Amino acid sequence: WQDYSGDWSPKDTVRRMQRGKVCSLERFRSLQDKLVLLDEAVAGHDGNVITAVLIFLKRTLRREILFRELEMRQVALCHLIHFLKEMGEQKFLLDLLRLCFFCLSLQLSQYREHLNIQDVEKRREFLKGCIGLPFSAEDTSHIQDHYTLLERQIIIEANDRHLESSGQSEIFRKYPRKASILNMPLVTTLFYSCFYHYTEAEGTFSSPSNLKKTFKIPDKQYVLTALAARAKLRAWDDVDALFTTKNWLGYTKKKAPIGFHRVVEILQRNNAPVQVLQEYVRLVEDVETRLNLATKYKCHDVAIETYRDLKDRIQLTAYKCKVERGSADEEKINSILNNMVRNTY
Repeated sequence: WQDYSGDWSPKDTVRRMQRGKVCSLERFRSLQDKLVLLDEAVAGHDGNVITAVLIFLKRTLRREILFRELEMRQVALCHLIHFLKEMGEQKFLLDLLRLCFFCLSLQLSQYREHLNIQDVEKRREFLKGCIGLPFSAEDTSHIQDHYTLLERQIIIEANDRHLESSGQSEIFRKYPRKASILNMPLVTTLFYSCFYHYTEAEGTFSSPSNLKKTFKIPDKQYVLTALAARAKLRAWDDVDALFTTKNWLGYTKKKAPIGFHRVVEILQRNNAPVQVLQEYVRLVEDVETRLNLATKYKCHDVAIETYRDLKDRIQLTAYKCKVERGSADEEKINSILNNMVRNTY
């Protein structure tokens, strides 16, 4: 009876709570008394007592008042955030974070909570709520993109699941999906789009060009991803079109923002035919790199022509050992060597 009815000061109340005594907090009715109680609890460095006082304040104070006072009490604020996370009170937590401008680490901690939400619709709504939090402009843009990407993935997933189950699309019949697109990174989503939806118009959500424009994907990243996807499908015409540019006079030429040596490596990893590889090995500007790639991937035509242009009889003669005896490649080397001898005289 004395524990409940005793007229304890805030300081005495906190001390008794630390010792495990039962204390009624209802006697602290004024805002001033409640804040003194909270400050005493924080000064006592006892997490259980701080949390108990915060639960009392959460129940007896209007949110606006509680949030305003917690903004100046970072320790208590961190305790309340932890408590709300443990209890799963996401709505109250989001309201708290919107009204309290505090350090970036807490904001990022809250943002990371979306990783624990399994339901995709709830995760989308949670991310939407995070957009209004007081992040920097750069971080806000990142969260907006994350929300937009997930929203886009939900639409693509629903449409593609229908196409796959109905058997209406040839590419889904030929290459069944191995996993859902939901919650995948942007680059993975772009690869998926380049694999299954490459020819779609820019106006559709699943179009690669739409993704590139919406998320401002750099040319190098886009070309790398599109090349990997189309090469995996062995769509060599699409690969060719990816690097073919036309000037204002109508002349076409090959151009690669990632360097043709990387193009060759990606094509080789996807088992491209020698004829396709040779076309891109020829476009490698650095002579030494071109010769290394030609030798490594047995692009004999390119190696022979490069040694011919360099007028290197020694290397050309040595290269005969790397081609099949009696083959067209050997005949070509012999013909070039004979011409070199005649031109010498």
